[in-house]
This record gives sequence, structure tokens and C-alpha cells, in this order.
Amino acid sequence: MRCQWTGTDPLYVAYHDTEWGVPVHDDRLLFEFLVLEGAQAGLSWATILRKRENYRRAFDNFDPRVVAGYDEKKVAALLTDAGIVRNRLKIAAAIHNAKAFLAIQKEFGSFDAYVWRFVEGKPIKNAWRTVQEIPAKTAESDVLSKDLIKRGFKFVGSTICYAHMQATGMVNDHVMACFRYDEVS
Repeated sequence: MRCQWTGTDPLYVAYHDTEWGVPVHDDRLLFEFLVLEGAQAGLSWATILRKRENYRRAFDNFDPRVVAGYDEKKVAALLTDAGIVRNRLKIAAAIHNAKAFLAIQKEFGSFDAYVWRFVEGKPIKNAWRTVQEIPAKTAESDVLSKDLIKRGFKFVGSTICYAHMQATGMVNDHVMACFRYDEVS
């Protein structure tokens, strides 16, 4: 059995079966998920997953150093790219967040070292029986959100932060009956 939220969409199933909840310690991938989670605000995750490869192309494979240097010409090009969500605020947030991401890397040595402190360096293993029990945010995501906002990040509310924590394996929110529950622990 797998978590019910996947349904039968092959893209969702593959994402669930190979990525969701797997602990991530790679700064580039952590930045990718931050940008994608911010882009997803108000939309479905399926929409963003379908555009993920386009995002990788458009955002230079989520290299925060490159994204931090985007200028108005690049923003204009992104706003005409039908392969991504063409929202000026979300695009501006990705660029702004790249700069804040680099500042965290400088301060902590890596974004990984910074972000995993919010779960004491190891995934929180929840024990949900149904997907309905899974919260949209937690005390940990509240603290992470507040700290990111204090550091200048945009589109990092507690719900977005919790989705980021789920995606990057900071929390194991697979239901206990899911075959991935023990695999990602």
C-alpha cells in the first residue's frame, strides 16, 4: 500500500515512491524544493511536478548563485516562459530567496546545516494511520518559517515550510501502512 494522496497519477506515484520523505542533504536540491514549494502556493503540487523539468531549465538547474544574479532581462524572459508559473511575485521571491540562501550558506557553511537544526539533525518520524491525520503545519514549521522570514525569505509561510520538510525528509509523513514508511526511516 502507498499513501492515498498519490491517486493513480503516474507522476505523483513516481514522486511518492522515489523522492517524497527521503532525507535531502544536498543544498542545490534543498533550494530547488524551496523554489518549487513557493511556486506551488495556491496551486496543486501536481501542477508544479508537471512543470518541474521546465523549472530546472528556466532556473539554471536551481543553482542559487546563478539565480541570485538574475536581472530584469531574465525576469522578463521568465514571465514569458509558458513552462513555469508566470507570477512576478513568485519569480521575484525565487531570486530574493537565492540571495538569502547564499547568506545562510555563508553563515552556517551550508543550507543543509542550517535547516536540519530545526529537527535536531534527524527526521521526525510520525505515526499517522490516515492522510487525514497529517497536519498542514507544525510547531517546527512555524519556527522555521519565522526564522526564514526574519532572514528575508519570501513565500515561506508555515504551511509551505511544512511541505518542504515533508518533501525533503525532515519529517516522515508516510502513513504507517505505506511501504515507504519504513524505507525512509
